Amino acid sequence: MIDIHNEYLSAGGNRHPDAADWDAATGMFAYGADRNIALWLPLDVNQVGLGALISGHTEKVNTLKFLPQTSQDIPILISGSVDKTVRLWKGSQASKFEFVNTAILVGHSGSVNCLAAVAGSNLIASGAADATVKIWKTTISESITSAKLVQTIAILPRLFPLALALSYLHESATLILAIGGTKSLVPIYVTDTVEDSTLFTNRATLTGHEGWIRSLNFMYETQGCRGDLLLASASQDKYIRLWRVHEGESLRTSDIVVQHPSLGSMGKSLSNKVHRFDAAGLTYSLTFEALLLGHEDWIYTLTWNRHGDMLQLLSASADNSLAIWESDLSSGIWTCVTRLGEISAQKGSTTATGSSGGFYIGLWSPNGGSVVSLGRTGSWRLWTYNADQDRWLQELGLTGHTKPVKAIAWAKGGSYLLSTSSDQTTRLHAEWKRGTSRSWHEFARPQIHGYDLNCIESVLDGRFVSGADEKLLRVFHEPSDVAQMLEKLCGISRNVGQEVPGVVNIPVLGLSNKAVQVSDDEDPLSASEEERNTTVLATTTRMSTHNIVHPPLEDSLARHTLWSEHEKLYGHGYEISSVTASNDGTLIATACKASSVDHAVIRLYETREWREIKPPLVGHSLTVTCIRFSADDKMLLSVGRDRQWIIYGREDSQQNYTMNASNTRAHSRMILSASWTPLACGRVFATAGRDKVIKIWAIESNEFKCKTVLQAPTPVTCVDFLPRSTGNDLILAVGAENGDLVLHSIKGSNFEILRTFPIDRKFCPFLAINQLTWRPLPQQPSAYNVDEHHEEEKAMLLAVASEDSSLRILSLKLQL
Repeated sequence: MIDIHNEYLSAGGNRHPDAADWDAATGMFAYGADRNIALWLPLDVNQVGLGALISGHTEKVNTLKFLPQTSQDIPILISGSVDKTVRLWKGSQASKFEFVNTAILVGHSGSVNCLAAVAGSNLIASGAADATVKIWKTTISESITSAKLVQTIAILPRLFPLALALSYLHESATLILAIGGTKSLVPIYVTDTVEDSTLFTNRATLTGHEGWIRSLNFMYETQGCRGDLLLASASQDKYIRLWRVHEGESLRTSDIVVQHPSLGSMGKSLSNKVHRFDAAGLTYSLTFEALLLGHEDWIYTLTWNRHGDMLQLLSASADNSLAIWESDLSSGIWTCVTRLGEISAQKGSTTATGSSGGFYIGLWSPNGGSVVSLGRTGSWRLWTYNADQDRWLQELGLTGHTKPVKAIAWAKGGSYLLSTSSDQTTRLHAEWKRGTSRSWHEFARPQIHGYDLNCIESVLDGRFVSGADEKLLRVFHEPSDVAQMLEKLCGISRNVGQEVPGVVNIPVLGLSNKAVQVSDDEDPLSASEEERNTTVLATTTRMSTHNIVHPPLEDSLARHTLWSEHEKLYGHGYEISSVTASNDGTLIATACKASSVDHAVIRLYETREWREIKPPLVGHSLTVTCIRFSADDKMLLSVGRDRQWIIYGREDSQQNYTMNASNTRAHSRMILSASWTPLACGRVFATAGRDKVIKIWAIESNEFKCKTVLQAPTPVTCVDFLPRSTGNDLILAVGAENGDLVLHSIKGSNFEILRTFPIDRKFCPFLAINQLTWRPLPQQPSAYNVDEHHEEEKAMLLAVASEDSSLRILSLKLQL
């Protein structure tokens, strides 16, 4: 029997303006995370982070909407994807983080980019890159949730829809639909009842914007569908326009467009043309209401909030800011009353400056007291209004990789986990300990690079080495400020004497992290220091940045938690493919991508002075995909695309390895992973590859022979033995190309498979597992928070890195 739960989930948000929604009824926040849908409770007082990742779509999720509810029913989530489908997900009464896919709506021939729904209606609208908007009629009950296509709107003039807004027209049953996309026009559609069918017809086209329309949102001026209906539109022309839908032909006397000299040529597009249309026996007029100026770049999203009797509008822009707009009660003029985000002279100077590239999403919380935003790094920032201080305060949000997580490595003592990704960042994850509460979070971003990162390994606590799509490896040391933070918040002991003093920054136009000195807040800067800080990016960083009582926020992660680059390791001729470190931390072994014997070598470096130990180890003819030291570091195992494994050995007092054994026909296709068993089991290792086979090899008569062969349904991408035996048995974790996870219990005496434990798919990634690794043995048994007298019930942590951009830490208890 196996008991399993998610100890930690991490996944960055998709940079699409419609790829998130906040459910007003349950407080659940959903966002697209590559092909997955991530679920989070931002206002949870426990601050435990991401709650679940649900999968189903086969391509990236572009748009999400919770079906607005009129009662506290089970939530319904609608999603659209690049895979051209719309899916309906139904929540569960048993678990707030459990959603089941109940319907797949097929009909679009292009990527689905936007969705719209309105409370009280069974119609939903979807817009796609096939230049159509489709109207679906949903059927929702306790036993069924489905939808059928009732209308396809071919938009004229032809455009690809990027934003939709749907609302009732006052207290009637008539619906109004606004469409925005790859033109500066906003077509308006209204429902008509024709032969018992409700169809949308085009009634007006709004002009005025001079760029693509990125967001649309309806809201009534007063509560309960009374008063006039307002439509907000956001565009790539950097402006927000408000439009008024009024019941009746006559307009209010205050509906006057004011020309202002600052508008320049924009004044020519401020037309107050009246668009009139009939619906359900009533006449409506639609006019331009206001132009909101203030953003300096594209505006991606707009969302309304009702604050008492006042309306608030939240806008998110590529200029790195969120703006909250309100209408003056006396004059009716809309002004920006609050601006949030990165207001800094440093923004955009380097990739280390966080959300350079702007905010893609901005959303209100259901109660209007908080807002969230998504930046370029895939992280969610959370602000909450503090009435006592009368200002918005940033709180703990969510972080995660935005591209495939290529490699992971535990610290040698298992105190934290390092991950590296194709998003060109390396991230440090640790357990935040406060009182009796425990939760995992990102605590540092040691490396922000200019190349995709491929591999990583901890050398000693406080040091790691990483390899990227470049010909060298980089060695990093932990700065003292980060070490102090980890000690304070995570209880991780510091390596006094090995830390880099001060903090670390990336020079402008540089790739190497450099340590800089830190001044205290009370020490004033001299004129020369101020001038130097103006010309060099943040060479002086304030100590107060690190006096925090919670995991660092995104601004601090991106700027103040870098690690110092200590050394560069040269020698390889192509991009680095694999790196590993000896268990005593004195050696590292590396390999690069190769298509010939000359480059398919393993290079060894000693970690005292970081010099290469020559000659390199030869034997492979193609890329070496995995390298592993045995538990006592006397043997080095390598596997590669040439379908062979090689074992190199050394004497006790030497650092030079020589080939001891090899098998040139170990597998019928490339070998992707290998792992040694604990030393107590002898010289035993496992190999796995694309031939869907796992083999266990043991030494017999001074020769390694295959003892067990396990067949897998799909190619196996990674294997790892639990670094301790459970009684006399071994535990082997297996990761597959389709994201499947399996645990095998193996008899230690003859390597017979005792039991197989397939992991439930809800705990598995959707795409290939790039690496999995067990947490190393702790220094003290109590470090795992288990009873040391019940060996079989100890919780084991398994870290999983996937091609679907997710990072997971699973907690497992096996009862054998």
